[in-house]
Amino acid sequence: MKKRAKRAIRPRRGRNMALSGAMAVLVTGIGGGLWAGANATAPTPKPGVYTLVSAAGGLCLTAPAAGAQDGTQLEQRPCGNQRQQWRLTAAGDGYTLVAADGRACAGVRDGKTGAGAAVQQESCRTGAVSQSWTVKAVDGGHRLVNAGSGKCLAVKGGSHDAAARVQQNSCDSAPAKRWTLKAANGTTPPPGPTTTPTAKPSVKPTAKPTVEPTATAPAPRPADSFPAWPAPKDDVALTKTQQVATVFDGAGRRFVGEGVLGGSGQSEGQPPVFELADGAVLQNVVLGDAAADGVHCKGSCTLRNVWWENVGEDAATFKSQTPSQIMTVEGGGARGAADKVFQHNGPGTFVIKSFQVEDFGKLYRSCGNCKTQYSRHLVIDNVRVTAPGKVVAGINSNLGDTARISRLVVEDSDRPITVCQRFEGVTKGEPKPVGSGPDASHCLYTPADVTHRP
Repeated sequence: MKKRAKRAIRPRRGRNMALSGAMAVLVTGIGGGLWAGANATAPTPKPGVYTLVSAAGGLCLTAPAAGAQDGTQLEQRPCGNQRQQWRLTAAGDGYTLVAADGRACAGVRDGKTGAGAAVQQESCRTGAVSQSWTVKAVDGGHRLVNAGSGKCLAVKGGSHDAAARVQQNSCDSAPAKRWTLKAANGTTPPPGPTTTPTAKPSVKPTAKPTVEPTATAPAPRPADSFPAWPAPKDDVALTKTQQVATVFDGAGRRFVGEGVLGGSGQSEGQPPVFELADGAVLQNVVLGDAAADGVHCKGSCTLRNVWWENVGEDAATFKSQTPSQIMTVEGGGARGAADKVFQHNGPGTFVIKSFQVEDFGKLYRSCGNCKTQYSRHLVIDNVRVTAPGKVVAGINSNLGDTARISRLVVEDSDRPITVCQRFEGVTKGEPKPVGSGPDASHCLYTPADVTHRP
């Protein structure tokens, strides 16, 4: 596909470092029933940033200090520490519990299922049920149940002491297994109803109460918690592609291409700054100007909290080989993409969530004229796009592509942005547009899934 010339690079704006949270693998089921006295439950909390306060001693769940190794057990500490903010991220039916700086997930050590296993800081991993939690409102707070074990998040020994460690244990009415979730915006999700013993009525009711019909739940609204752009203090020059076999954590530094990686335009065939092997993770990285062809994923991969200050040829390209492979972009953002931000060349599924983009051509494009074509799939959730921009999702309907879109915020004012554009994909020549907007087969969203703002 022909690409238009790169627009002039805008001066960088001042930005505050605020790294977003991470990738989520989410589960709905909850282990065990409600403990005695709870006869109903309130809705589970919405995705967002919370502090978790133990009902046992009023202390907060605390992540280890910055730089701590994976495997460091979580503790409770007096509230007021920045390391006590946790992001509940929804991406389906449940939550992951991620330190709000995006550096670690709360997980059960070695995926153990027994009572007493440590709950610790771990690198977030796609599909790890030991890092998946359900949150249920009960009497006096909420409980968090691990999806892998069915056990509850608990303070060891029911301690009221600072620095007491946190583990999983069987779910019951003990205060050490209940938590108050206090949202960062100052609100607190309601707990389950607190029951008060009452005398039994002397006369039994003669008729059953009328049950009111339950209204259909409205579409979830955007989390609206997009962080400010980072302002790295340290720059790292790369003159050749950085290969990533497992995990590469950039610690918030800016990486700038030089030499063969020094391109910032739309010329074809530029090398990537980072190339990820199947299953690799790239996180906490800022790609400066120049960024050549950004990031290449050779198979399933995760880009967590990656930022592009000025997109080169593309921000990232998915070069999967099998339909079961998944590329996940979680958090971060991109600016200055004259053409595409994310390019999908192989088969598989591309997931974009909790991401922000501005000044772009297309946020996502399923390759319109690759020599070998596939049916490709896109999932967009909790994404903000800001004009100038042309298309959020470009897919090939004749090849069976799908785009599932939810919680999309479009800031376009008088410069409208197309949410989903359908094309007729080809193997040579140029694809042609064949329609846009939601439908029942390819552009899978409703008007309620999109919020337009000036």
